[in-house]
Amino acid sequence: MPDVAPELVTAATAIVAAVRGRRPLVHRIGPGVTAPIVANGLLAAGARPLVTDTADEAPALVRAADALVVGTGSLSGDARAGIPPTVAAARDAGVPWVLDPAAIGVAPVRTRLAHDLLRQGPAVVRGNASELLVLGSGGSGGRGADAVHDPEDALEAAREVARRSGAVVAVSGAVDVVTDGDRVVRVEHGSPLLARVTGTGCLLAALVGACLAVAPEDPVAATLAATWWLTLAAEDADPLGSRTPVGPGTFSVRLLDALDRFEPTSLAELTEGNRER
Repeated sequence: MPDVAPELVTAATAIVAAVRGRRPLVHRIGPGVTAPIVANGLLAAGARPLVTDTADEAPALVRAADALVVGTGSLSGDARAGIPPTVAAARDAGVPWVLDPAAIGVAPVRTRLAHDLLRQGPAVVRGNASELLVLGSGGSGGRGADAVHDPEDALEAAREVARRSGAVVAVSGAVDVVTDGDRVVRVEHGSPLLARVTGTGCLLAALVGACLAVAPEDPVAATLAATWWLTLAAEDADPLGSRTPVGPGTFSVRLLDALDRFEPTSLAELTEGNRER
C-alpha cells in the first residue's frame, strides 16, 4: 500500500488550522460519564462544546451549532427522546452531523436507534469494530463499549455502511481505518492508554464534528484530521522511551495538554504509519 495521498495531508493541515481559527460550536448529545473529557478536549482543541440532550431544548439549540455529534452510549430517557428531533432539526438547518453508535449490539433500544439514525444522513459514522459490524452485517456487538473485534475484521462492514449511508466511516482501534466505501486509509498512531481512559472514543467523535464543521465539503479529510490530531496527541502524551511510566490518570491530563499544543504544521511530515489503498 502506498503512503497516504499528499493532498489529504494538506487538506487535514488546513482543517486543523481552521478549527483553531474559527472555534466551531459542536453540539454533542452523548453519555454523561464522558462529558468532561469531551467538553475539555474540544476546548483544548480550540472548539466550543454545547451539551444539551432534551427534546425541549436540543432541537432549537442545534440550529445555532456548527456541527452535531450524536452518541448512543449510556442512553438516558432524555437523550432517547431528544435525539430524533435534534437530528431532524440539524438536517433542516444544514448542520453536518456525526453518528457515534456506542455500545450497540446487545442493548436493544440503542441498537434500533442507531440503525434508524444511519438512515438519516450522517456525514460521518465513528465507532469501534464491533459496533460497525452491528451496523454493517448484523453482528452481535462487543461487551458494552468494549470492542471484541479488530478494525480489519470490520473493514468490509465499514465499507458497506459507507456505501449504503453515503457517510464516511471511521473504525477506531490499534490501527484506525477511515473509508468512504471505496478509498481506505489506515492510521497507525496512538497509545494503548487511549483504551484505558473513559471517553476517548467519544472525544474522537467530537473532534470529527469540530473538523467537519469547518470542512463539511470534505468529510474524508475532516475525519482524518481529527483522527491524526487525537492519535498524535496521544503519542505526545505517552512518549515512547520515557523513563517515567505514564498511567491512565496522568495520560488523560497530558492528552488535553497535547491537544492544546498540537501544531497543524506537524501533519505535513506524516508518512510512516499512514497507508492508503
